Formats: sequence, C-alpha cells, structure tokens
Amino acid sequence: MNFPDDLRYTQEHEWVRVDGNTARVGITDYAQDALGDVVYVDLPHVGATVAAMASCCEVESTKSVSEIFSPVSGTVAEANTDLSDAPQMINEDPYGKGWIFAVEMSDAGEVEGLMDAAGYQAFLEQEH
Repeated sequence: MNFPDDLRYTQEHEWVRVDGNTARVGITDYAQDALGDVVYVDLPHVGATVAAMASCCEVESTKSVSEIFSPVSGTVAEANTDLSDAPQMINEDPYGKGWIFAVEMSDAGEVEGLMDAAGYQAFLEQEH
C-alpha cells in the first residue's frame, strides 16, 4: 500500500493535499483496494458548502456504495468530472488522476487535526 508523506489522512480513509487555501480530496489506496472496482462516482456540486467529516458524495463499487466525507469545511471549488466517464481512475491512481473534489477551506487549521502518513499507517495497523 502507498501512503504519500505530503498528504493528510482521515479515519474514514480520505486523503487531503493542501495547496494554499485549497484542499484536494480523494480516497486512500487502502480504501480503493477494500472497495474493489469502482463503477460510479456521485460527485459533489461545485459551490456546495461542505462541513468537516460530513458526507458530501458517494463512490459505488462492484461490492458496495460508500459515503465520502469532506475532511475539511468550506465550499466545493472543483469536482473531478473525468470520473464520470472513467471511475476506475480511483482504483488506478487514487492519489493522482483519481482525486474526487477540491474544497476552498473556510478553516485551514482543520488540516492540522488530520493524520500524517505515519499516523494513518498506525491507525490501519490498530484496525486489523
């Protein structure tokens, strides 16, 4: 499993890449592996207000439907519409082309409460 050091992670298996006041969000390698083949992504609407740790969209796989939670509060600035035609990008490149949405953060300090890569790996080890 791959857990890039430049990202922050949630206990719900989302990752965040911060660039200025924007947080790009996706699901971790662990999450995409547990889901299996992703077949559909219900993206959040650009302009929608999201709250930290509240459900904002869904990913559907051959196994199940999983809610995706926003790791930070703010406004959805961008949604990865490429996933509409190619949802498998979440499986193929979860930290790159498989990102799901981006948030203009209302409180950038929320990122500090998320786990770093080592913390996320330790969390996964405790779960199993």
